Amino acid sequence: MAFPIQRLRRLRATPQIRRIVRETSLEPANFILPLFVVNGESVRKEISSMPGNYQTSIDQTIEICRDAQAASIGGVILFGIPDQKDEDASGAFANDGIVQRAITAIKRELPRLLVITDVCNCEYTSHGHCGKVIHGDVDNDITLDWLAKGAVSHARAGADIVAPSDMMDGRVAAIRSALDKEGFSNTPILSYAAKFASAFYGPFREAAESTPQFGDRRSYQMDPANAREAMREIQMDLEEGADMIMVKPAMPYLDIIREARERFDAPISAYQVSGEYSMIMAAVRNGWIDEERAMMESLTSIKRAGAGLILTYFAVKAARLLNSPAC
Repeated sequence: MAFPIQRLRRLRATPQIRRIVRETSLEPANFILPLFVVNGESVRKEISSMPGNYQTSIDQTIEICRDAQAASIGGVILFGIPDQKDEDASGAFANDGIVQRAITAIKRELPRLLVITDVCNCEYTSHGHCGKVIHGDVDNDITLDWLAKGAVSHARAGADIVAPSDMMDGRVAAIRSALDKEGFSNTPILSYAAKFASAFYGPFREAAESTPQFGDRRSYQMDPANAREAMREIQMDLEEGADMIMVKPAMPYLDIIREARERFDAPISAYQVSGEYSMIMAAVRNGWIDEERAMMESLTSIKRAGAGLILTYFAVKAARLLNSPAC
């Protein structure tokens, strides 16, 4: 007896009706734009595998940040690429490091823009791994000291939020302790809590110049097959003092985002990583899919799964579309 009394198509008939019954809505504040900062002046080098994204010097990074703020996105996250790398990742926690100087410059010009920093070592080590390598493996506990020093240096430079992405055990507790000791008890930690050893990071490694020189990162990043372990990682990070957590990548792990949203009360973020972005853009450039629709559908799926914050290379473009009168 339900048909024809119940016709679900009635609520799909016009754009106006579809809009008022829409269950999941995006807004510019949901988006965080990743940026890759290098030394020099007037540097704006396009990343070949990530069209529309660049390695930029601090002056050019500030101009991109102006556009980001004008689009009303949630903020930016900085990745630094130093001129020189060494086995001890010294550039990661140097007070005059590339990210530290970029934070200060951005905050001087755009004090209201939210600046998050990636706290890791892979861009700064000569071998491309995320910590101190001993006998061919990353030493967990020595690396914690590097991460803590890096987070403190970012906070001192003016970062609003620090985001450890290394996947060392105990890193959140080490960073929280160091921040509190140095007077930064109000600096939040956004933990890459469930970061999987994914094939979708390939373009990022070109962008950040962080490809491992030997082996891979599967001894510290998570096995893509493990959902229950992801929940343990998230719980442990929250117990250690994380204020927000992240799932990375996003679209291949929508089930992880959904389970985390149902299980934990903390803010949930997700990273639509380089490979996700580049696949969409490759299909767009081949004329196989519509860019705007694919962009917005992919971002909506991440928000619908439960992420309130989305790190995405589409951040400014998606925000401008949402801000347009036609949207």
